[in-house]
Amino acid sequence: MRLVLVGFGNLGRGLSRALIQKASFLRRSHGLIPRVVAAVDEFGAAVDEKGLNLTRLLKVAGKAGTVAAYKGGKRGKLALRVIEGVEADVVYELTPTNIKTGEPGLTHIKRAMWARKHVITSNKGPLVVAFGELDSLARRCGVEFRYSASVGGAVPVVGLAKELLAGNEIREIRGVLNGTTNYILTRMSREDAPFEVVLREAQELGVAEKDPTLDIEGIDTACKITILANSLLGMNARLKDVKVAGIKRVRPEAIRLAREAGQTIKLIGIAKRGSLEVGPKLVPLGHPLAVGGTLNAVTFELDLAREISITGFGAGPKETSSSLLGDLIDIHRTLGG
Repeated sequence: MRLVLVGFGNLGRGLSRALIQKASFLRRSHGLIPRVVAAVDEFGAAVDEKGLNLTRLLKVAGKAGTVAAYKGGKRGKLALRVIEGVEADVVYELTPTNIKTGEPGLTHIKRAMWARKHVITSNKGPLVVAFGELDSLARRCGVEFRYSASVGGAVPVVGLAKELLAGNEIREIRGVLNGTTNYILTRMSREDAPFEVVLREAQELGVAEKDPTLDIEGIDTACKITILANSLLGMNARLKDVKVAGIKRVRPEAIRLAREAGQTIKLIGIAKRGSLEVGPKLVPLGHPLAVGGTLNAVTFELDLAREISITGFGAGPKETSSSLLGDLIDIHRTLGG
C-alpha cells in the first residue's frame, strides 16, 4: 500500500519509526506492506515511487530540518502538488491543528479525497470545522476516512465504539481527554500545590506547552468531545456548541475537600444528544475516569452494556502511531486486503 505523509513533525517521524519497527509484523500478521512514496513538510518534499528509505529520511530530515534534503528532494510549498500528482493509496494528513479554519489540513484532506485517495488524519482542526462535509465527501468520492488519532492518542476510542460496541446505542460519552490538564490536576491533588506552580513545573518538564491556553482553558478537550459527538452520536456540532470551562480556577482547597469526600476533580468532556460540555467535575476515587498523570480515559454509557470504560496514553508520537497504524490496517481490511 503506497502512502504519502503530509506533515513530518513529531507525528510524521513517529509514524515513520513505527513503520520501520513494525514492517515484519504488518506483513506477517496482516499481509500489509506499506511503502511511503512521498513525504512533505512546510519546506519541501521527498518523492520516490519505489519507496523512500525511511531510516535515511529520518536521519536527513533530522539533520537538515526538512525532508527536502533527501536525495532528489525539492523545496517549496509542494503539499497539494504531491497529494494530487503522486500515485498513492493513502494520504496521512499530520500537519499542526488549526481550530479556527482547519487549514491547511482541511484543503489537504479535500484534495486527497477528490484525487480518490483514502485519508488518515490526526488533525483535529478539519474535523472540528467541517466534520460533516468531510464525512459526506469521503462517501461521494468512494474513499475511506479515518481519524482515530485525533481523539485519545493511543486510546482506540472511535474504533471501540464503532466496531466492538456496534450493537449498542451510545447514550452518553464522558472523558478525560487532555493529558496536560490531567497531569496538573493530579499533581495538585497529590501535593496540595497551587495551579500556577504546577503549571510552571509542567512546562519545564515539557508536559505543558509554552502557551498552554488550549489545554488549560478546556478548548482541546472541547475539540475532542465535538469530534466524538459528530462521529459517534451522529450530531452536527461545532466547537461553539460546547459549553466550556477550564481548570484555572481550581484551587488546592477544592481538591482537598473533594479528596476528604472520597472524590477527585478531573477536567471532563461530556457528550450526549443535545448537550456538549467541558469542565472540572467531581469523580469518585476508584472510578475508571479517576486516572492519574497524563493518562486519558473514556466511559461510554450504553443501552445494553450499561457502562464500558477504556484507559490509556493520550499523547506522544510513539503512542499516537498506534492509532495511525491501526487506521491503516482497518482500511487494508475494508478494501479486502
